[in-house]
Amino acid sequence: MNPVRPMDEAPQWSNGGCNGSWKVYAHGVSSDILAMMENYRTDDDIFALATPWGESALAVVRTSGPRAVEKSCLMFSRPGALRAVGTAGLVHGFLMDRLTGEKVDEVMASVYREGHGYTGEEAVEFSCHGSLDGIKRILRLCADTGFRPASPGEFTFRAFIHGRMDLTKAEAVQELVSARSSRARVMALDRLGGALFSRIEQFKQQVLTILSGIEVQLDYAEDEIGGDTGFPVGESIATATALENLAASWHAGQLYGSGARVVLAGATNAGKSSLFNLLLKDERAIVSDIHGTTRDYLEVEAEIDGIPVRLYDTAGLRESADTIEGEGMRRTMHLMEQADIIVLVKDGSVEKQSQEEYIHEDDNRLIVVHNKSDLRSKPLELSGLWISVKKGEGISALVEAIALRLRSRVPENGDEALVIESNRQRDGLYAAAQALRRAAAMDASGVPLDIVAAELHAALRSLGELTGEVTSEDVLERIFSGFCVGK
Repeated sequence: MNPVRPMDEAPQWSNGGCNGSWKVYAHGVSSDILAMMENYRTDDDIFALATPWGESALAVVRTSGPRAVEKSCLMFSRPGALRAVGTAGLVHGFLMDRLTGEKVDEVMASVYREGHGYTGEEAVEFSCHGSLDGIKRILRLCADTGFRPASPGEFTFRAFIHGRMDLTKAEAVQELVSARSSRARVMALDRLGGALFSRIEQFKQQVLTILSGIEVQLDYAEDEIGGDTGFPVGESIATATALENLAASWHAGQLYGSGARVVLAGATNAGKSSLFNLLLKDERAIVSDIHGTTRDYLEVEAEIDGIPVRLYDTAGLRESADTIEGEGMRRTMHLMEQADIIVLVKDGSVEKQSQEEYIHEDDNRLIVVHNKSDLRSKPLELSGLWISVKKGEGISALVEAIALRLRSRVPENGDEALVIESNRQRDGLYAAAQALRRAAAMDASGVPLDIVAAELHAALRSLGELTGEVTSEDVLERIFSGFCVGK
């Protein structure tokens, strides 16, 4: 199903009450729509490196536009073969400098005809060798042949404007590219497959069903309708609740997509750096019996039970006249203020902990860990986890406790298979839910049905904005400018 409704078929609600900056987007009217968008056009041909900038075995240079094939022929050694190939066809040849006749690189050209491929436009993708000098030459060759360097997200923008995907799928592209965990990747792939778009369409149908019942009552007298009349409060509240549940899944999307900050804090020589290394399975932090070895914090991206985290090893907390050590402790305190989880590492071999004055143990972000349990024949009756970094004991329980604490901050939404990650999507879902609840409250207060219907139109508008059926230039630029170039 094409997610972008043609202009002449746009439903009445999708343009109601909007100012001049909002438009219904549709294939075939892009030149008018894009008149105010300086960074994005669809009437020219663009190019970009689609793979990371760096030495590699292979790289991909992507082109797209109304004359992408013809322009590619100007720099290809076998122009006739390139012109003749159909969509999704491959052609072997060389990219040539047409001024000097020099071969730039041996490539495979993948051809996509109009209406096919990623953008829905003509497109040619060159798989070349990953030499940095070679990539530079190919990019310069594209520019000299008449292609324009693509802006961030411009290929995906063109896919949207030509009806190849809706906005929820477009956002899922970048979310998939930037996924920091396997769970985030799976959730983004689900959205890219259309799960979120289909769910929003279901919400639209539910609201339209409620609205159609009201409009029948507005158009016909009660004795002409027959059967039950009135506002279906139950259906409206149920739909609003379902919208709110999906919006609440944003917390899980943020957790698995953006990750969490986990700070290891505690007194000097308590075993923070050793625990840091053990969790990373790598010797990243210097470990020493000398107090104050760690003067500044270390940070590394890691994964804890499928959750992406940024793990911090910090300077020990203790009284010190050393200026540098004092600055390290100041930075530690700052990190603790921003942390999602604070793992307070205590030396289980001693009674009094020097860091107790720095940390409030009633902080709900705190997980207390007593290290060096191997030095005690019988652990003290203290709250928290007992571990031995030296022997690797209790580490799995600590990892489980961190994951459990992070997941406990994510509300259940009743539909774990579908999770959103975008702030824009969360706000739009809540806006639609609030409009439905206002409609129910108005009806209960005796407000006329035509005013109640306006709230249902507002709910439909919010849902239409989520998929891009109705949107604005500034929203589109805000979404696509955050993409990587080449996507």
